[in-house]
Amino acid sequence: MIFPQNLHTHTVYSDGKHTPEEMAEGAVRSGCASLGFSEHSPLTGEADPDGWSMKPASVPGYRAAVLGLRTAYAGRLAVFLGLEQDIDSAPPTDPYDYLIGSVHGVWADGMYLSVDASPGLFDQTVREHFGGDCYAFAKAYYRREAETAIKTGCHIVGHFDLITKFNEGGCRFDETDPRYRAAALEAMDALLERDVIFEVNTGAMSRGCRTAPYPAPALLRAIRERGGRICITSDSHHAETTVHAFPQAAEQAKACGFRESWILTESGWIPVPLDQYLVK
Repeated sequence: MIFPQNLHTHTVYSDGKHTPEEMAEGAVRSGCASLGFSEHSPLTGEADPDGWSMKPASVPGYRAAVLGLRTAYAGRLAVFLGLEQDIDSAPPTDPYDYLIGSVHGVWADGMYLSVDASPGLFDQTVREHFGGDCYAFAKAYYRREAETAIKTGCHIVGHFDLITKFNEGGCRFDETDPRYRAAALEAMDALLERDVIFEVNTGAMSRGCRTAPYPAPALLRAIRERGGRICITSDSHHAETTVHAFPQAAEQAKACGFRESWILTESGWIPVPLDQYLVK
């Protein structure tokens, strides 16, 4: 059995803190039975002002490192080769076991504007490019989210409501506001037409930005009501956070009506009861 599994993992090939081998060792220590690496796809120019994506020249080394770990850890840890494919990246030219499709920013006034870089930059973006209207910023973000599956060919939608990263407790905008909810649900419906899996992502929790995973409960319930599927991931950038807050993520999913999470095997995707995440 390859459970528990995390499919959202970053290393020093992009903005992670550890090498692929260190991440694999951390996964084994955490009791993870299978690990998928999903380095940030290469971005160029304005879309990557801080250099957090993988460099094009690093792609062969990344692929070789992960495929080498698949052999080295056989019998101890099942290893999958994935990619977090940004909506602003060129399509990958090499095969991957799976793709996570993500939106990390929007374009406005001829500029690339990150949605998750920092609270200060978020506020500056809303003030200078959206007339102080958070809901206009959210609408621009979800308009791009709606296109993620088509433009990236992803199997998993990454951190669907990433724009709420710095909105703990509704400190910047009201997530129950009809303007916000309409934008999010429109994007959700477009994605569900492509039968993608939505990740329940604990990454912002491990980095101290949130106390609960993405997506928010209201959106998780909407995914469930529409017959969508989920998988639990940690968006890990550190060797010790491979399965961070998985029980909490499973509890939130259960409270929203889900009974299973999907995992990747060599034969394809299979469901696993959420109760398995709660076994101590």
